[in-house]
Amino acid sequence: MISGKNIHKSYGTLEVLKGVDIQVNKGEIVSIVGKSGAGKSTLLHILGTLDGFDDGTLEINGVDIGSLSANELAAFRNLHIGFVFQFHHLLPEFTAIENVCIPALIAKKDQKATNARAKELLEYLGLGDRLEHKPTQLSGGEQQRVAVARALINNPAVVFADEPTGNLDTSTSEELHKLIHELRKDFEQTFVIVTHNQEMAQLSDRIVTMKDGLIVEHSESNS
Repeated sequence: MISGKNIHKSYGTLEVLKGVDIQVNKGEIVSIVGKSGAGKSTLLHILGTLDGFDDGTLEINGVDIGSLSANELAAFRNLHIGFVFQFHHLLPEFTAIENVCIPALIAKKDQKATNARAKELLEYLGLGDRLEHKPTQLSGGEQQRVAVARALINNPAVVFADEPTGNLDTSTSEELHKLIHELRKDFEQTFVIVTHNQEMAQLSDRIVTMKDGLIVEHSESNS
């Protein structure tokens, strides 16, 4: 699903990634852990095509990311990649179902089919009675589930999550852990997660540990 080889990234004179190799298989849940400044979020943003890399190669679903133009990359990202962030980035003026529909409408998908798919996802995530609520009318956990539904609307090859439980209480974090496993089981969804949450990391299939811009360990989790 994802193959990154010898990925380097610098910002000015600061070398953040120093030759990272990473593989992620379809249907796998991989957590990336490490201390602040290790390069976790930089790697996630590069794998998610939100940021470029200076050297190396990256393939997602058999597509050579380095060969795409800016417009091709934006279209690829919208169709094949989903994102869930610590701060949900929901648009406050839109309802839950409207927020979920946005990536599909950007991809010019049929509006009626998109609405039906968004409703189906929100119902699956336990938000069937919250479709017309705006973000300010939803709890933090509900907002995060709307963000998950939005990430899934285009049936992405992979969902990248950057500290998805960082803004949630313990109980809501546990619900999100369970949800990610259910999505993998029900939809064979692939997840790559950057987290400081040890419980979430242990629920992954594999834990990738970063230090000083390099991957220093791959380990099977205890889940």
